[in-house]
Formats: sequence, structure tokens, C-alpha cells
Amino acid sequence: MKKFVMAVLGGTVAGALLTTQIAGPIIAQEANKEASVYEQLDLFGDIFERIRAQYVEQVDAGELVEAAINGMLTSLDPHSSYLPPADFDDMQEQTRGEFGGLGIEVTQEEGFVKVVSPIDGTPAAEAGIQSGDFITHVNGESLLGLTLDESVEMMRGPVGSEIVITIGREGTAEPFDVTLVRDTIKLTAVRGRVEGKTVVLRITTFNDQTYPNLEEQLNAKVEEAGGIEKINGFVLDLRNNPGGLLSQAIMVSDAFLDAGEIVSTRGRDTDDSERFNAEPGDLAQGKPVVVLINGGSASASEIVAGALQDHRRAIVVGTKSFGKGSVQTVIPLRGDGAMRLTTSRYYTPSGRSIQALGVAPDIVVQQPAPLPEATEEEEKASAAAQARSEADLRGAISNDSMTEDEKRLLEEEQTKAEEAAKLRVEDYQMAYAIDILKGLSAIAPAQ
Repeated sequence: MKKFVMAVLGGTVAGALLTTQIAGPIIAQEANKEASVYEQLDLFGDIFERIRAQYVEQVDAGELVEAAINGMLTSLDPHSSYLPPADFDDMQEQTRGEFGGLGIEVTQEEGFVKVVSPIDGTPAAEAGIQSGDFITHVNGESLLGLTLDESVEMMRGPVGSEIVITIGREGTAEPFDVTLVRDTIKLTAVRGRVEGKTVVLRITTFNDQTYPNLEEQLNAKVEEAGGIEKINGFVLDLRNNPGGLLSQAIMVSDAFLDAGEIVSTRGRDTDDSERFNAEPGDLAQGKPVVVLINGGSASASEIVAGALQDHRRAIVVGTKSFGKGSVQTVIPLRGDGAMRLTTSRYYTPSGRSIQALGVAPDIVVQQPAPLPEATEEEEKASAAAQARSEADLRGAISNDSMTEDEKRLLEEEQTKAEEAAKLRVEDYQMAYAIDILKGLSAIAPAQ
């Protein structure tokens, strides 16, 4: 019994020694870290006061603090930033679908301001600004070394005022200037049209109006085409769509899915992870869908493309998307400002993270560069050559196997095919997407 007690006491002493040797240093390390943080904050205070007292010009204390906060956030990643009250108001206006500016979605890449995409119907789009362009100067002043928010601030101004931006473009030897007039940007989130038997839905952004616009345009264009039975499918055009609200991306994806996961988000803490699933109901009523994407398709656009691709609900056509696979949470702060903080990554239903990788299309289709304009004589000669046929030859044998009505129907089909072919010159990627749906409808009876 005495030996047993001694053994227990020996174990207790050993445990106490072990605790002292391992836990003690850990606690000390944590205490040192806390002390180091407070020392750094004291250092910040010293620098702040030294700048206020000795800088060559008088500085605004509030602006210094804002700059320090923004510097801390922008050091994390290109999408985290501080939003002063005016910028926070602008951001809220954008999500509501109306704001003032040039109509360019931008990001920062290695210190340069890069265009993610111009927004349809805005001064930037009308001036020919392209996805992938770099903005190097604003009104002759270099943007190099500025934060993204500072660069954007230089591009803002009163509606109707003129601005000159300098563009660097791949394949162009020298940067060139583009003069723009700032305007009130009113976003029509979804525009629809009918091309033959295909309904095309162009989604330009994901704001509060996107899903209501989508539903309205889809139903209106189906009715215009004569009903769902007259439609061979839908094209969702997400090219140069810079993204927007996660909630709207989920609703747009859900519009074409009956069940299954749409997207999941995963933060640093597993408790912050979320999964979003589709509910029954397909606006397209099972009709085939083609999604068009390119390098200007980012964020919410990639959620939609990835969800429909993973569920094999749509064929994705075009070029690789931008690759913004992170989620920013806007956190209001005291003083009417806010903090935009990257809080999680999002994943497609198959578990893919597209961060910095993008969504790869099922069928890669490049948009060819415009051909040089032909002279009027060349166009006439080409049209005349294409118009010649067997029927134009002297003494050609007539076709007696078709009735007049059958010939008329054939001519109508040929006219429709020729009109569709014209689209290849205007928008090759769109024409390709529509051709896919034509092909699917052609083999449907055999299936």
C-alpha cells in the first residue's frame, strides 16, 4: 500500500513537472505575443503623433487614420478595403442598380488597375474599353503606387464632366488615351431577345433587380416566340459580367435547377461554412441551356456558370472566366463607414474552388478579331458570287419533285439560315451558342 501511494505521488509530481515545462512556455509565448501587439499599437501611436507634429505640411488626423485602416485591409487581398461613408453610399447605390460613374468594374493586379469588364450601355462600353485593359493614367496623372480605392476615386466626378484615361492593351504597342463623359449609370440587369427559336438572356450584373428582371424577360420572350413549345433552348450571356450579390447568383442558378447544391462557402471557422441548395421549379421547363462566359465573367457569374455546368444543366461556351472565388462581407462600422472583408471562399457543387483558376468552358470558342472592312465593290462582287447557283445556269433542269408550297417553305428556311449566319460576323460566340441549340433540337426526335 505504501508503494502504491508513493507511486501515485510520484506520478502527481511528474505531471506537475510536465505541466510546468510544457504549458508554462506556451502561456509565456501567448503573453509575449499580446505584449508584442500592444507594443506595435504604441509604435503606431508614436508615428501618428510624429507625423501630426513634424510633417512638412499640416495633415488631417481623420484622413491619416482612414489611410492606415485601408492600408491594413488592402494588404490582405485585392478585394478587402475600407469604405468611407461616401463610398459606402455609392456601393449601396450600385447594388440597387443606379449610380454615377464610367461603368467600369476594375481590380488591381501587381500595382496596376485592370479592367474586369465594362458594363453594357455605359460610357466605358460605348468607348470600346475591353476586359483585360490596364488603366495607367487618369487625366495625365499616373495611378501606379495608388491603392485601388484611390484610383477609383480619381475616376469619379460630377455627371457630365469629362475625363481622359490612358489605356494599355495587350497587342497594342503604345498606350492610348480615351476621353469619356461621366454619366449616371442605370443598370438594366437583364436584357432579352429572340434569335430564331432561341431566347437569349443577357445578364450584365447581379444586383437587387437581377432575378426579377430575368423572370420577367424570360417569360416575355417565350410568349413573343409563341410559347415554350416553340423554343429550342436558352442562352445565358454572362460575358463581361463582373458579378455582384451572392444571393442573386443563387436565385439565378436556382431558376434553372430543380434540386441539388448550387454553391457552398467555407470560411476560416468551420461554423461559418454555408451550403445553398436549389428548390423545385425550372423557369426553362427543361429546355437546353447554353452559358456564355469570357475573361470578364467574374464572381457571381462564375457561381452560375459553375453550378449549371456541374449539374450538367448547361453547356458552358466561350473562354476561361476571371477566377474570383472569394466572398466579401460588408460590415458597417461606426461613423457611417464600412469594411469590405474577404471572409470565405466559394465552391461549386462538385467541390471546385475557382479562386485564381476560373471556370473552364466545356467548349472553348474565341471571339475573332473584326475583319478589315471590305470596299463597296468587293462586297457586291462577293454577294454576286454567293448568289449564283444551279438554277442560274442556262438550260438548267427544273425541279418537279416539290410543290409550290414546299418550295416556299424551303426558301423561308434558307432565309432564316442566312439571317442566322449574319450573326457569326457580329458575334461569333453567340452564333456558336445558338448553333448548339439548333443541333440539339435537330437530333431530339431521334433520341
